[in-house]
This record gives sequence, C-alpha cells and structure tokens, in this order.
Amino acid sequence: MKKIIIPFFCAVLCSTSVVAQKTSAVAVNTEAVKSKMTPKEVIDNYLKALGGKDKLESVRTVLVENTITGDALPGEIGMTAKKMGNKFKSEQTFMGQVASSQLFDGEKGYFQQMGKKIEIPADKLAELKKGKAIDALAYDAANYSSVTIEKIDGKEYNVLNSDKGKFYFDAATGLLYKSSTKEGTALMKSYMTADGIKFPQEIQAEGNGQKLTIKTTKVIINSGVSDADFK
Repeated sequence: MKKIIIPFFCAVLCSTSVVAQKTSAVAVNTEAVKSKMTPKEVIDNYLKALGGKDKLESVRTVLVENTITGDALPGEIGMTAKKMGNKFKSEQTFMGQVASSQLFDGEKGYFQQMGKKIEIPADKLAELKKGKAIDALAYDAANYSSVTIEKIDGKEYNVLNSDKGKFYFDAATGLLYKSSTKEGTALMKSYMTADGIKFPQEIQAEGNGQKLTIKTTKVIINSGVSDADFK
C-alpha cells in the first residue's frame, strides 16, 4: 500500500532505459531527435501551462482526494493527501478504515500499515526536503542533461532526460504527459482545474508488477490543511 502515495508526488515514473539511445544510431534517428529547446524552456512552458509560476508559488497548502483502483487491490481505495511546503501526509482508506498512511514533517517521516511503522530511509530525506506544495515547482533545469523530441501515437513530446529518468511534455500544451524512472510509469490521461491551476485528473501508474488508476475527485487550495496535520 505504501506505493500508492507515490503518484501524488509525481514519483511513480516509468523505467525506460536510455542506454539504447546512446549506443544505437538507428534508435536516435527514429525514436529521439535532439531538440533546440533547453530544459529551462520546457519547465517554464510547463509551469505556464499549469497556471503560471507566480500563481503556483502563491499556493501555501493543497488538499487532494483520490480514488485508486487496480487488479491487485481488494476494491476501490480512497486517498486523502495534504501538502504544506515540503511537508506531506496521506491516508489510504478501504471500507471506511485507514489501511495505510504516510507522513513527512519536513525533516523526517514514516510509512505505516496495519500498525507497523517504517521510518523513511535516510537516503530519501534530502530529496523530500526539496518538495513544494505544487510538485511542478520542484523541477530544476540543472538536473536534466538534454531535451529530445519523441513521438507517441503520432503526437510530439519534448522529453527531459536525466540520470533518474525521462519526462515527456506535450509539445502542443506544455503539460506533463508521461514520467519514467526505475520505480515505474505514470501516464497523465487528463487534467482538471482548481482555482485556476491544473492538476492531473486521471493517472495510470505501473510499478512492481502492479497497475493502478488514480482519479482525483477534489482539490482544495489554501484551505483545510494546518501545521497540526504533520505532527
């Protein structure tokens, strides 16, 4: 159950090897073409598409309610996630009962399931501390080595490449469409708007041999979250 939290923080990403692109000239020519855009330009376009950097930075807290379904799950799972700066808390419920939860208070945190609490590993804390209330603001152009152009089902995408994975942005809209890392894949099927800011409305995630569909049912900005939630 602890993997369910990952899509909300845009970390369920597809495991895609870039080695083939570096070693095969054919792969480079047919699957990826170097773009004239810089990583900063791709990220700037993304922030603009979501609602604009200034508006995103004005967000203090975010509360999101989701439903999660998948073949490996016993039924529909409900999830409530809260964010304030780099702090987050989420709870997954099944049949009215809390099945698991995760919390990060800005310095440390844990996963809890069936009464068992596991501290977040020390090697994950540094990255979590860089978190933002709006995930997109954590994108740093310095972390990406190049931008390539790739097509999926005839549509063109600007792809940010890094040692952690690949991130596909719709060339027409600027929005993130697909993320890929060794942890798994996240495909943004649609977006919704809350207070002038776009959020993924449906995500298809796959990792550890599991396929999940995460649907957002409610987003509340700057309300319903306080410091007490992260104690």
